[in-house]
Amino acid sequence: MSPEAGPVGGGWSAWPAPAKLNLFLRILGRRDDGYHELQTVFRLLDWGDTVHLRPRDDGRIVRAGDGPHGVAAEDDLAVRAAKLLAASANVGLGVDIRVEKRIPMGGGFGGGSSDAATVLLALDRLWGLDWPRERLAALGLQLGADVPVFVRGANAWAEGVGERLLPLDLPPAWYLLADPGVGVPTAALFADPELTRNAAPATIADFVSGAPLGNAFEPVLRRREPAVEAALAALSRVGRARLTGTGSGCFVEFADREDAEAARAALPQGLRAWVVAGAARSPVLERLELGIRD
Repeated sequence: MSPEAGPVGGGWSAWPAPAKLNLFLRILGRRDDGYHELQTVFRLLDWGDTVHLRPRDDGRIVRAGDGPHGVAAEDDLAVRAAKLLAASANVGLGVDIRVEKRIPMGGGFGGGSSDAATVLLALDRLWGLDWPRERLAALGLQLGADVPVFVRGANAWAEGVGERLLPLDLPPAWYLLADPGVGVPTAALFADPELTRNAAPATIADFVSGAPLGNAFEPVLRRREPAVEAALAALSRVGRARLTGTGSGCFVEFADREDAEAARAALPQGLRAWVVAGAARSPVLERLELGIRD
């Protein structure tokens, strides 16, 4: 950035934006407003993007660098989050935003939503707003149904469109993730005539017991995308393979890292896969507790 860009202070601060998994995902029906009633469990991961922010005193919100592949600045959720917060709080400050992407787009790992949530949380601190987290979560819902869980920062049982959250303690776990590298627009998946939209409601007791609650989008994506079918088949040879969210990302859960790494080594070459730990809570909350300095 050039000196005339107008930043407040001199430097950038770095903020984690963790990925998530949907440990299951059911559709219970369609609501009067056209949205679908869902049930899921969100599991936060100790891995994700990094959002770099530098406050400005001129009111401008600027995306530094190219941003996510193929996403215009005005459509970038991180930029939209900053603009929404600035307008809602009626502040005259701005910010430079640069997102260091690790979470694959279209995988159902929540990258865009998490980036937006981290922007809301970090700018609340950097701009000195001191808003309650629930207020930021309500604002985030305007950006996407997954944003509130990242703002609140806890693993959760979720209902509604994903915004009604009940914090859930989950045991430590390691996850073997796989990215088939394909994507289908969420709207197209919801419109698929073979999508199951009337599943029976599950309970937390069902989930805790280990009942295979499934992901409503898995059979649809298996049929539409051979790469998803191949990835799930490969993962099934090393454990219980599942789909996350409405994306193409797949995963298997393990109790320890060694087993997860051994399973990754057994996967076919060419399948992008990596091992990450589940998080007890969002790492961005720990970053907030440390303050704004790097």
